[in-house]
This record gives sequence, C-alpha cells and structure tokens, in this order.
Amino acid sequence: MTTTVLLVDDHPVVRSGLRAVLEGGSRVSVIGEAATGEEAVTLAGHLRPDVVLCDLRLGAGIDGIETTAALRKLDPPPAVVILTTFDRDAEILSAIEAGAAGYLLKDVDPEAIIDGIERAAAGDTVLAPELTARVLKGLRNPPPRLTDREQEVLQLLATGVTNKEIAKTLFVSDATVKSHLAHIFTKLGVDSRARAIHVAQETGLL
Repeated sequence: MTTTVLLVDDHPVVRSGLRAVLEGGSRVSVIGEAATGEEAVTLAGHLRPDVVLCDLRLGAGIDGIETTAALRKLDPPPAVVILTTFDRDAEILSAIEAGAAGYLLKDVDPEAIIDGIERAAAGDTVLAPELTARVLKGLRNPPPRLTDREQEVLQLLATGVTNKEIAKTLFVSDATVKSHLAHIFTKLGVDSRARAIHVAQETGLL
C-alpha cells in the first residue's frame, strides 16, 4: 500500500529534492507541498495525508513544533515526522511532546526516511538511533521551563544588554528584571549571566 505524504519546508529546492527521493519508488506518494506551517495545516485538512514530513524551522509564522501540535488536532490527525538539521535535545523533546511520531536528521540515508514515513503511518515512533538515548534521558530529566516573561528577559540577556536596558525594553522596573534574573538563574542552576546564556544554549532555550 502506498503511503501518502505532505512535504513541509520553506525551501523550494529542499522540497523538490525530497519529492524526487520519495517518489523514486512506489512506496510513497507526495500529494502536496507547503512552505509554511499555516499552509501545512490547511492543506493537511483538505488532502488528509497519512504522514506530514515537516522541517523544524519554517521561516516566518509558526515553527515545526507548533505546526505538529496543530496537525495533531485535525480529524483524522496525520502522523508527523520532523526532518531537520537541528538536533538539540530541547527541540527533539518539544517535538515529541507536541505529538510528532518521529524525528530524523536530514543527513540520514534516503531509505531511512522512506522507512520512517512508513513506520510513522503504521503508528510507530521513529527516531534516529543516535537520538533515542538522548530523548529517553530528556524525558527522565526534562529541561527547565521558563515563563514567557523569563524567556524574553533571557533573550535580551543574550544580546549583552544591561539590566537597565532590559527594563526599558520590557517597560518594567530594574527590580523586576533582577527578580526575573534570580528566577532564571535558579531554574538553570547557574550563578552568572554568562553561565545562564551557556546553559540556555545547551538546553535549547536560546
């Protein structure tokens, strides 16, 4: 039986290459392409593919994780396989938590992509072998969760601005910024701005 697939990637050349790879045999049929997450959700609702093969970063608009969550709310929901170059633990975990059936890296063998699509359509979880242990570890020890405001402060912190500049940008007091930083440091288990940025980058928060 042929598995139907919707391709989601903001680069036309990548979509063309994937289509050529996937349609080289008779196991997979590409029934549509989308350049954005929003377009993917709309098309999936109309085309009802078995599997959506989606990049993690999609330029403007919602990203691959948000797209996955939206796709999984469709009736019936397609299986979603993330195909990307990004392999940070936090992004992998977020994709799985959003409902992705699989997470593959773009440097895998084409046959592994086709096999992953078929397995996802059958209800299996598909992970690149080198990612499996990391995902299990991450599920046991999830990365710290920051509030939206703490995330904003962290993003500004990473640009090298002062507390006063952060306060001015967010229209809050210096004391409020210091309070947010204290919470961020505690959650990340650090005691300095430099360490906070380093750990945030390592865990995918930046």
